[in-house]
Parts: sequence; structure tokens; C-alpha cells
Amino acid sequence: MKLLEGKNVIITGASRGIGKGIAKVFGEHGANVAFTYSSSEAPALELEKELEAMGVKAKAYKSNAASFSESEALIANVLEEFGSIDVLINNAGITKDNLLMRMGESDFDTVIEINLKSVFNMTKAVQRTMLKQRKGSIVNMSSVVGVKGNAGQTNYAASKAGMIGFTKSVALELGSRNIRCNAIAPGFIETEMTDKLDEKTVQGWRDAIPLKRGGSPEDVANACLFLASDMSAYVTGQVLNVDGGMLT
Repeated sequence: MKLLEGKNVIITGASRGIGKGIAKVFGEHGANVAFTYSSSEAPALELEKELEAMGVKAKAYKSNAASFSESEALIANVLEEFGSIDVLINNAGITKDNLLMRMGESDFDTVIEINLKSVFNMTKAVQRTMLKQRKGSIVNMSSVVGVKGNAGQTNYAASKAGMIGFTKSVALELGSRNIRCNAIAPGFIETEMTDKLDEKTVQGWRDAIPLKRGGSPEDVANACLFLASDMSAYVTGQVLNVDGGMLT
């Protein structure tokens, strides 16, 4: 059973990691996928080909989700190409970790702009279309760090916690038009970024998790699939932790 057959989806920041995992799972479930990348053009074009090989429509767009004008232009371009937008996945994000005493203002501002303001930009740009359709699902990629905090990540934690508040408010505003908005809070997910860490550090993370393993992009993608599809038709304003029990 393909849960997103014929649906048109936008995913920000999908050329690698969790975003790529979401795009592939959505493609396998019949979704047409428009996705963005910032600088990794070659991986983005390769993903485009992978998705098209699944028999769905796919297109990579170079776009900066932190830019209000670029987000508006992206939505317009996707509507022209795909005809409608059923699902928005706000996944774009970065880290610039440091202790507060050493963190520069630009490191704070950049993380807030890319992680949090991008969610405002994209959601505001897509809401007009979803309001006209009287349906839609928005999924925001938060983090367990946005729920519990983490030393050395005040900027990242603030952006991800802000995303949760934004999610709950949008759910209240748009629910009467059958538009749902939920968030996912991944825990320790093993991606290209974690591959750069030494094995001892990674094993320490795994040992602290009740399921004794790191998550995969597919673990997050499957949760995202649930929230994007009609299987979660009566779920909105929620935060789903995908963390192996880390916050239990």
C-alpha cells in the first residue's frame, strides 16, 4: 500500500542525511517530490534520478529557506511545475555548536535564521495554497535538544524549541481548514555528520540510549510518513520523539 500515492511534497534540505531518507521513503510510497538543496548540487541531482527511477516526479531546487523571498519564489515554482502542494516537510537545518561564553553573535543568528526562520518562511508561503485546498500536512523537523536542551548548543536548542512552539500555534490557527501541523524530535541519528565522530564517542551515545543503537534516517522518515499521510488524519499539534527512548 502506497500511503502518499499521487501526493505532491516539498522537502527542504534533502540532498543528504535525514532529508534524503525522507525523500526516498516518500518516493517509495508514490509521492511526487520537490526538494531543496543549498550547495550540494551533485548529490541533489543524483537523488532526483533515484526518485524518478521509482516512477514518481522529482525536481531539485537550489533555494535558501532562510530567505523569505526565495521561499516565496520556490513555492510559486513548485506550484507551476507540480500543480498543487499537499505536504511540506521543513527539514533544513545546521549546527554551529559552542559554549555560550564563546559563541559569536553571527553563530547564534545564522542558526536561528536557517533552522527557525526558514520554517516561518516556508509555512507562510505554502499556507495560501493549503487554505484554498482546505487540506494539507506540515511536518517540522525539531530535535530532542529542543525538548531538553544541551550544553554547547544554546543556539540550536533555541531554534528547535522555537519550532515546537511554532508548530503548536500553526496547528491551532489552521486546524479548522483541515491543515495539520506536527513536529518530529529526532534523537541520535547516524548520518554523514555522525560518521565524522570517533567511534568511542558514538558508542557512548549508543550506550546511553535504551534501545542501545543510534537511529537511521529511515527511522525518522517512517515517522514522517505517518504524519504526512492520512494515517494521522486526527493528529495535529504534536511532537513525536524518534529517539530510541532517550527522553524516557
